[in-house]
Amino acid sequence: MQLQLISFVWIILHCMDYTGCQQHSSSRHRPHKQISGVSSGCQQGGCLTCSDYNGCLSCKPRLFMHLERIGMKQIGVCMTSCPLGFYGTRSPERNICTKCRSECDSCFNKNFCTRCRAGFYLHLGKCQENCPEGLVHSDTQRECVLKCPAECESCENSETCTRCRPGLYQLSGRCHEVCPEDYEPSDNLMECTEKVHCIVGEWSEWSPCPRPARNCGFKRGQETRTRQILQQPSTHGNPCPDISEIKKCPVKRKKCQGGRRRNERRERRNRNNRKDKENQEGRRERKRERERERDTGEREDSDNRNKTEHRHRRGHETEPVSPEVGLVQ
Repeated sequence: MQLQLISFVWIILHCMDYTGCQQHSSSRHRPHKQISGVSSGCQQGGCLTCSDYNGCLSCKPRLFMHLERIGMKQIGVCMTSCPLGFYGTRSPERNICTKCRSECDSCFNKNFCTRCRAGFYLHLGKCQENCPEGLVHSDTQRECVLKCPAECESCENSETCTRCRPGLYQLSGRCHEVCPEDYEPSDNLMECTEKVHCIVGEWSEWSPCPRPARNCGFKRGQETRTRQILQQPSTHGNPCPDISEIKKCPVKRKKCQGGRRRNERRERRNRNNRKDKENQEGRRERKRERERERDTGEREDSDNRNKTEHRHRRGHETEPVSPEVGLVQ
């Protein structure tokens, strides 16, 4: 049916310049519009010539003629590219859309499929029901694919993975649970990425030794030097070292303005401190002396009491017999 309609269109185009042919065509079919240039009835859809019944009969340059089936008839449509399931062929006479092979969903030409219908699997441009030896079919891709290693979800060949199973990190076609040395895991990409270590620049010159407002009255000052971070490290890369250093430096001592008054105040403070210490020591010594005297007095009182008690005991033991008491006659 398609070939008959295409032949009919070609005959019409070939005979349009002859009046007799036009009359013969109009007696068998509904009238069509012939235009020089572009008529208003063919501006929609890129038609160069068209028919009210058959749609576009020819297309503008570089457009493809596609026949769409509507019920029992086919309508010519001009398109910039052919729809899914068709491929375009160009020739000096016309550009047409041709249907792909029955097992193809889409194709590049009649001998090269780019996607297969359900139940067929693509291999080297052909749609096959069974994959060749060494390959397995993928229902999602509708392709014959390599049998990948166990850790791969998809692979380029039996040794190169293109996507790893969940939880594994890819590196150079291999899948790893733990990334090799000098690499670190990227959870966003699920890949092992090279570690980035910190890089710092050269040290600056040492700063002048004395500091402002400290350039007198001191024998030592401080001088510093710094360096810049040129590259920040990655998460597991080597961290940055110190970027600043401080060291002591000798300073030529200078007398500060008002130094004599400060010295006098310092001397007075020192004298007062010494006097306070002497007073505190004198108070402590006097306290210790009183305690010693108190202890000595307590010991003497205790000795006197003991002596008195001892005399009383001896007096009772040596008391004489009363003269009224005599011998019985």
